[in-house]
Amino acid sequence: MKKAAIILNPAAGKKQLVKMLEEIKAILKSAYHLKIYETKTKGDGAALVKELAADHDLIIGAGGDGTIYELINALSSLKKRPTFAVLPGGTCNDFSRALGLPQNPLKAAEHIVKGKTEAIDIGKSNTNYFSNFWGIGMITSISEQISSAVKENFGRLAYYLSTLQNLKDITPFQLTVKSDSFTFNDQAVMMLVSNGPFIGGMRTFFSHNNIQDGKFDVLIIKERSLESFFSLVRSKFTNTPNLHDDLIYFQTNTLKVQAFPEQQIDCDGERQFFTPSSIELLSKHLNVIVGDKKAT
Repeated sequence: MKKAAIILNPAAGKKQLVKMLEEIKAILKSAYHLKIYETKTKGDGAALVKELAADHDLIIGAGGDGTIYELINALSSLKKRPTFAVLPGGTCNDFSRALGLPQNPLKAAEHIVKGKTEAIDIGKSNTNYFSNFWGIGMITSISEQISSAVKENFGRLAYYLSTLQNLKDITPFQLTVKSDSFTFNDQAVMMLVSNGPFIGGMRTFFSHNNIQDGKFDVLIIKERSLESFFSLVRSKFTNTPNLHDDLIYFQTNTLKVQAFPEQQIDCDGERQFFTPSSIELLSKHLNVIVGDKKAT
């Protein structure tokens, strides 16, 4: 029987995962020799990955996007990487949504037992990794402004309502971007490098995005104009980038980014680093358990 370890953030999702833990264990023990490890502070999850990876077939992250970000960073840096699976326990659960997993942890556990495994792309920015997105500028303030009440009442439109609300407060910065196929050197208010289709629990700028296509989708917004905003909204509902003069879209697998003044980077919702950045896509870097229908 294969060995699996659950790395659990007991505080995630108002402790809902802890309440379901016995049921989750009963499901998973039908297929795996299972052990459970709980984190107490930031960094515990990464330390556990490095301790357990060599002699486990499967690492299961149980928590929200912050927990998953920490575990993916620890796994992605290893030469020998066990398969990774997710028990979603946060508010947004962007990564598990991209994998097509049910958002009910018990249903997700059933998919883990099925064990359908595929290799996915992972992004790398300098020395850290991301599974969903890398962003600077407006993206770092938009997600902070979305309240639970707004998200509940307006669903996926909440992201765009927050964008509209914050337009007047956005300060442009000088942005230089270099890739194999594209160069940019001008003022901008936002840059987004997307590996997966979800941000903040919603399909946003790149509904068509595929985490297995070997390419980033890159969006640069030059000015904080209403025309740019509404062009962005139209692209959401048509599922293709609707190019306005102030919107630049391209695909690449490597790029270098500089900004003046330096910009705080939002990586999968975590804000720990600043520009400049060298970004590369690591194709088929991580084996993961997926649902029946992945988000593509």
